[in-house]
Amino acid sequence: MQSASPTKPVEAAKPAAPLLKGVAVHKEYGKVHAVRGIDFAIEANSYVTLLGPSGCGKTSLLRMIGGFEEISSGLIELDGRSLAGLGAAQRPVNTVFQNYALFPHLNVRENVGFGLAYRNLSKSELSAKVDAALSMVQMEAMADRRPRQLSGGQQQRVALARAIVNEPRILLLDEPLSALDRRMRKDMQIELKDLQRRLGMTFLHVTHDQEEAFALSDRIIVMNDGRIEQQGAPADIYRKPATAYVADFIGGANLVPGRIVSVAEDTATIATSAGEFACPAVSGLGAGDEAVLTLRAEQVELSASSGIPAKVTHTVFRGSEWLVETTLEDGTEISLIARDEGPPEVGATVGLSFEAGRGWIAAAGNGG
Repeated sequence: MQSASPTKPVEAAKPAAPLLKGVAVHKEYGKVHAVRGIDFAIEANSYVTLLGPSGCGKTSLLRMIGGFEEISSGLIELDGRSLAGLGAAQRPVNTVFQNYALFPHLNVRENVGFGLAYRNLSKSELSAKVDAALSMVQMEAMADRRPRQLSGGQQQRVALARAIVNEPRILLLDEPLSALDRRMRKDMQIELKDLQRRLGMTFLHVTHDQEEAFALSDRIIVMNDGRIEQQGAPADIYRKPATAYVADFIGGANLVPGRIVSVAEDTATIATSAGEFACPAVSGLGAGDEAVLTLRAEQVELSASSGIPAKVTHTVFRGSEWLVETTLEDGTEISLIARDEGPPEVGATVGLSFEAGRGWIAAAGNGG
């Protein structure tokens, strides 16, 4: 009887290498440390946002990737190859600038085709590529207009077409919506995400606007003072902030300071002025560590007779709901959402409560 041949174990598929990778990236301007030794990885065909306040280092990082600034130390790789020594024109990267940087003396078609003029293409090839890019951003009908004859949103579409016509490996967007009014920003957010999906291209977008980042991104990198505070999917950053800084910057969570009493697997118990609470927690905390209990306004419930005592300080009508601001006995401020017919009176004493499983314990202060 012939023995059966041994079955080969099934090998797990190796994760795809990141499209763009940074290792210990540092940027100094004299004595100013704009970017402080950060590591990051960006996958192909994704929409990633660098999010943070002015001066946090996000634009410096974008300019280093684009080739407009040299790295002080560290390494940036694209498709596994170092970008060191390559100027902006030599990199398979294109940038859409905040002011669009269109040539005022050229019409739309000429602006879009400008970068192709140096690629030794025939007139028919160049024309076909320009037509395809204009079609992608729905600007074919305005091909003969000059930039001054276009609205802000139309100028941005032209800038996008000029960038994507070169078929870059990654498209960099430096605060591209900041010059638009609120309604136009909303419309362009939808268009940008739709364009990225249709192109199957990687977009790296810089903004200080949390709402914009959440609307667009597959992944968000939160920066502060030249460091990365947290990077991950938008839902994880909102629901599971790593630090008090992220919790406050992303949507302004309520922060109740305290100290860790004990840790068990993914849960920690924190002692605060309002009592002890056992909640899911960020990894790495230990007994005795300073931490913060983070609660979103929509996670806090209002009670007239039980719960954590608080005094109502302000109420703000927001159409379908009320924002109610309260203060605990130690001065800690807690905001919540009330959806009843009316909020409690300012000055009233109320009780606050929340489900332990919906709270989250983050590290105190900033990361890094």
